[in-house]
Amino acid sequence: MQKTSFWKAGHTPTLLASFFYFDLSFMVWVLLGPLAIQISKDLGLTAAQKGLVVATPLLAGALLRIVMGVLVDHLKPKKAGLIGQIVVLIGLCWAWLGNLHTYEQLLFLGVILGVAGSAFAVALPLASRWYPPEHQGTALGIAGAGNSGTAFAALFAPALAIAFGWQNVFGLALIPLFIALAVYLIFAKDAPGDAPGKSLTEYLAVLKDKDAWWFMFFYSVTFGGFSGLASSLTIYFNTQYGLTPITAGYFTAACVFAGSLVRPMGGRIADRIGGIKTLSVIYTIASAFLFIASIGLQSATAAVCVFVVAMLALGTGNGAVFQLVPQRFRKEMGVMTGLVGMAGGIGGFYLAASMGYSRQITGSYQIGLSIFASLAIIALLGLSLVKKRWRTTWGSAAMTTAKI
Repeated sequence: MQKTSFWKAGHTPTLLASFFYFDLSFMVWVLLGPLAIQISKDLGLTAAQKGLVVATPLLAGALLRIVMGVLVDHLKPKKAGLIGQIVVLIGLCWAWLGNLHTYEQLLFLGVILGVAGSAFAVALPLASRWYPPEHQGTALGIAGAGNSGTAFAALFAPALAIAFGWQNVFGLALIPLFIALAVYLIFAKDAPGDAPGKSLTEYLAVLKDKDAWWFMFFYSVTFGGFSGLASSLTIYFNTQYGLTPITAGYFTAACVFAGSLVRPMGGRIADRIGGIKTLSVIYTIASAFLFIASIGLQSATAAVCVFVVAMLALGTGNGAVFQLVPQRFRKEMGVMTGLVGMAGGIGGFYLAASMGYSRQITGSYQIGLSIFASLAIIALLGLSLVKKRWRTTWGSAAMTTAKI
């Protein structure tokens, strides 16, 4: 039974500042996806190259989450986040004022934008450490709703690119990022009593725990599906249905908003009925609708409806996974956020890249989507293998006040 109301339990200014920082970082992280149609037209990119350009920030962000997770535990979350934001601002200035005209330069920019994706490993521990176990799902759901930034990129970037040129979009992105930096500096605070940083050996020791690998796999499906689709759907709707870049961006934004806005609800539901039960339902729904999407529906309207349902499931699952992680690894939350977030980014890289290669090799997106749908089924089977052990060990009523 919850002893205090959620809004009295933690530090609301830090929670909201974490959300805002995370939101705009994710907007920048996937920026190449909504711009890919115009960029590929100017630079003559193939389908596979387009897929790799939009997937590179996902992979870079995944790997950099480990680095950021280490910085979080050694420097505390606020300082680590500040470093990341400065790097992203410098990178965007280079992209705006430089002359991007080669495929290789785009890939390098993708690596820089990956730093924005590593914001995940900062925002979640920054918020999480202020809240007790029974409120973890809700707190991390709200902070993690910064996923909605990916929708803003899809919504505005194509139109801005047509109006001002796609390279100037990077300069325009600096404006909200500077506002986010100011809000972060003023309102975000580190939770008192944070544990001292661990040695590299202690970090690696977490990987000896099989539960760490399970969480990484579960999140690679939920967040991997979400981020991979967020980066790829603008290209998908343009290529598959001949939609203009702006219309394809609007369709993508509808799907991404659905997935991001339900993340807090996913955490809240998991707090109420347990993360395992929540994930069991969402993996079933996600796999079914991704298989339907893989068939190649006749109309763009039908496709967007199917992807919205899939993203609703995946977004809910993102919140549910992070209701469970702090129950099992509360003392290692910094490094676990980095590891689990890395796995999610790798899942997104795989989906985005595989869709590009699937289209180039077979002329269809079916193989890329159907394989990822199969991964959701495997995740469901994996969950059934661990749920009894989890509920009778660290997730038992004697060990935590949260529902597992």
